Amino acid sequence: MSKIIDTFIAPPCHEQVEILYQDESLLLINKPSGLLSLSGKNPQNLDSVHHRLVQQFPGCTLIHRLDFGTSGLMVIARNKAINAALCQQFSQRSVTKVYSALLCGHLNDNEGVIDAAIAKDPALFPLMSICAIYGKPARSGYRVVERFYHELEDGTSLPLTRVQLTPETGRTHQLRIHCQQLGHPILGCDLYGGLLLPGTERTARLMLHASELHFVHPITEEPIKAQNASPF
Repeated sequence: MSKIIDTFIAPPCHEQVEILYQDESLLLINKPSGLLSLSGKNPQNLDSVHHRLVQQFPGCTLIHRLDFGTSGLMVIARNKAINAALCQQFSQRSVTKVYSALLCGHLNDNEGVIDAAIAKDPALFPLMSICAIYGKPARSGYRVVERFYHELEDGTSLPLTRVQLTPETGRTHQLRIHCQQLGHPILGCDLYGGLLLPGTERTARLMLHASELHFVHPITEEPIKAQNASPF
């Protein structure tokens, strides 16, 4: 099998990791777009959510990750027991994750489900691919929030659709590749065909935000329904 070489170097991220909630067991944070969830093997990619938080909360660990360009809610365990309990909830798919996104073009249907297996191919790295034979099952729901036009400086307009995405599985790049499969890639998605708004090439971000996270607190057993509004 081909060896995967990651040549990506993350540009500096000057935004802070916002702590929305904390107790003795866990943290709920808002991850900024343009920050790695976990430090990379390349020493130039040391800065990450985990690298920053472990300075303040020694022993904390990530339960899940968000892509570099994705912003929004993450839950962080503050010890090994909480990590195990939360990982179990994620692996049993009892955690509900809701994302906000801007898609290129206007979707025809108001809601639907994308059911397409996703495979990792070292020859295509960092891209994932849709593959019914070798891929792992992947399923995402979508619901249209609004269809609108973004007016451009040259007088033309760009059709966009704001959607709510609910992944039932948690494959790498799942929402990005599923939206591409739908024929409406996420705005700003450099890997899967998402347009950049003209004039924003240097400052553009992936228009994908983790806006809700529902799970059960491992200690209190109370349902947590965390919400964090999309910045776009």
